[in-house]
Amino acid sequence: MITLRTSPFDLLDRLEQQVSQAERVPAAEVIETNASYTVRLELPGVDRESIDVKATDRSLVISAERPPTIPAAAKPTPAEANAEDNADANADAEADAQQLLSEFRTGTWSRSFRFAKPLDRDQLEASYRDGILEIRAAKSDNRTTVSVKVES
Repeated sequence: MITLRTSPFDLLDRLEQQVSQAERVPAAEVIETNASYTVRLELPGVDRESIDVKATDRSLVISAERPPTIPAAAKPTPAEANAEDNADANADAEADAQQLLSEFRTGTWSRSFRFAKPLDRDQLEASYRDGILEIRAAKSDNRTTVSVKVES
């Protein structure tokens, strides 16, 4: 086993990686038409089942989770998985696998959007294709007016 010395520059590199990974807000774009709002978010590698979209009168809250990936060295190739001779070698390789670098962003994301006009929550549509979540929210024409009695 080789012992490696850690230099201050290595520590700064690690700190930079941790800071860049702390930003867990997906990139988004919001488009407004006369009739609706469209919100698109980049969510690469996120399973559709982990995406949650909630709407209030004037806002959308989108959250999702991307679990950590398995290191590539631990995944056997299809040929290795089918070969009986390599079964023990694959088990040893998985036990010995060590992730040397991961720049994938994992964890839970959450993003909120507030709109100037009310949303029609009955006409929300969401689709997820090729790592892009698209939500269309129709604008509501219903305006609720509340009268407040002034007491002395």
